[in-house]
Amino acid sequence: MIAATAQTAPIRAKRVLPGFTLSLGTTLLYLTLIVLIPVLALILKGAEMGPARFWQIVSSPRAVAAFQITLTAAFIATLFNAVYGLLMAWVLVRYEFPGKRILDALMDVPFALPTAVAGLSLTALFSANGWFGPALEAMGFQVVYTIWGIALAMAFTSIPFVVRTVQPVLEDMDPALEQAAITLGARPWTIFTRVVFPAIFPAWLAGCTTAFARSLGEFGAVVFIAGNLPFRTEIAALLAFIRLEEYDYNGAAAIALVLLAFALVLLLVSNLLQFWASRYREANR
Repeated sequence: MIAATAQTAPIRAKRVLPGFTLSLGTTLLYLTLIVLIPVLALILKGAEMGPARFWQIVSSPRAVAAFQITLTAAFIATLFNAVYGLLMAWVLVRYEFPGKRILDALMDVPFALPTAVAGLSLTALFSANGWFGPALEAMGFQVVYTIWGIALAMAFTSIPFVVRTVQPVLEDMDPALEQAAITLGARPWTIFTRVVFPAIFPAWLAGCTTAFARSLGEFGAVVFIAGNLPFRTEIAALLAFIRLEEYDYNGAAAIALVLLAFALVLLLVSNLLQFWASRYREANR
């Protein structure tokens, strides 16, 4: 009788994390204080000026030029990171060589290094009297005080997002999939394009999107290498900073809101593409 009662008694599920309510409350409080309140304050500040004033600020020639330079440089940097970050993740996962752990650790240097230090270092390397600047200028290619220098600084600060997003997915891939493709006579490029890349595509896309969004807001690493010339090398983040120094809070808020909108739309599109890719992969299994 006792045994039967014990067998039929409901088993209470234990929580994996003790104090779930406290943990969730702390997380939401942190999210509200650090993320939601500043974003809400920015939106409210932008709403104070009205649509006409907002459009006048963001459509001014200097602001439009700053947005174009920022988007173009971020796009160039993301293209570089998309290729180089994927190759670096592939090397770190698929090959063994001396110094691999050191190279793996170096991928996180842009996270730990202050962006201003990165900007100064890149400027010293690629300036006319730096290590690489004279050789590049002799070939007619100038990096410092051009959009290429801006893209270089953005690529340096955002490359870890691609590497660290793709790397764990490659590590978790089942090698049996590639082995099955080999037994069917598939060549290496076919295996990569038809087996490996579809599996890592959502992670790769997420890394590229995050890198692009990070590049849009980059400031410290860019201001030293860009030269900050209006209509030529002035990025949107710097223009917002200039407006703050001029006590033009509405102008700074309007420019910041446009950058925020760019980042949010980009992240939304990325999430939709990742969702579509996941559904497509599951449907074709």
